[in-house]
Amino acid sequence: MKKTALYDRHIALGAKMVPFAGYEMPVRYASELEEHHAVRNSVGLFDVSHMGEFLVSGPNALQLIQKISANDATKLTIGRVQYSCMTNSTGGIVDDMLVYKIKPEEYMLVVNASNIEKDWDWINKNNDEGAELQNISDKVSLLAVQGPNALKLVQKLTSTDLSKLAYYTFSKGNIEDITDGVVLSATGYTGSGGVEIYVYNEYALAAWDKIMAAGQEFNIKPAGLGARDTLRLEMGYALYGNDIDDSTSPIEAGLAWITKFNKPFINAENLMLQKQAGPQKRLVGFVMEEKGIPRSGYEILHPDGEVIGAVTSGSMSPTLGYGIGMGYVQAKYAGLGTELLIAIRARKLKAKIVKLPFYQPKNL
Repeated sequence: MKKTALYDRHIALGAKMVPFAGYEMPVRYASELEEHHAVRNSVGLFDVSHMGEFLVSGPNALQLIQKISANDATKLTIGRVQYSCMTNSTGGIVDDMLVYKIKPEEYMLVVNASNIEKDWDWINKNNDEGAELQNISDKVSLLAVQGPNALKLVQKLTSTDLSKLAYYTFSKGNIEDITDGVVLSATGYTGSGGVEIYVYNEYALAAWDKIMAAGQEFNIKPAGLGARDTLRLEMGYALYGNDIDDSTSPIEAGLAWITKFNKPFINAENLMLQKQAGPQKRLVGFVMEEKGIPRSGYEILHPDGEVIGAVTSGSMSPTLGYGIGMGYVQAKYAGLGTELLIAIRARKLKAKIVKLPFYQPKNL
């Protein structure tokens, strides 16, 4: 198992470490509920250095990205970020990713930790354009400072004006005396706002300690993967390996908004046909109407008892206080307000399809 540059700090803070995507990662430090509420109400700090980063550069960099990415990267200007996904030849999703435009002919792709090797191989396999590729995943650490007080906290440490850091933009900057290769980004996965900080591994520990020290006035909490999962689920954000994978299409997953058919990309023609005809299944969000916690793999049933799908993500919502989940159901049953049953152990409990997100943070 790999370890991030912050492994020793996590151990010192009493984190429960678990294997995740090939890394030893903190799932919680003391209480997942405390960490969740800290992010919703003030500020939390995550180590997400397990994520992968690839540089794509050269005269044909954009041409390659346009080929592998479902979204339209020509819309990007320097300093902006785009959410996208890579599609495979059978209609599924290789991975979802962020695309950063760094220079006129240089981009950074941020991919999921569990898919680094797969994504790297896929991009190289499809690089007929001769773009220059560099995998910098093992050199870069990523810290996510999340919550309504995150900007106030990080502003104490940087000369970059964070009030100008709009959602899905980034800027090169500093964390006090750390200036080499620092990137500040606003692409959070929690729904409570904040800043993601890319630093080289050799500066990660110093950056973590500076953030924790500056965050004491806001009662900052280190936060693990457990809280990160409940936070993203409350926002209805898809998690690769749960809600999207190699067998689910972006049309089925509600990602038609990042699937642009004004340019060619891998399997675009078949995905266009699926969009026109309508997919057979759709990813929906639902809330429990009876007391129970939905979990991945549980069957979703029509009230008449017919199995119509399966849960892909589910939890008790710490913010809302009741069970929430996402899952794929037959398209004809995917309408808002549709009554469902969730098979939880020996019981079949009532649920209802609702519009995402489940929770709308007041500060956004």
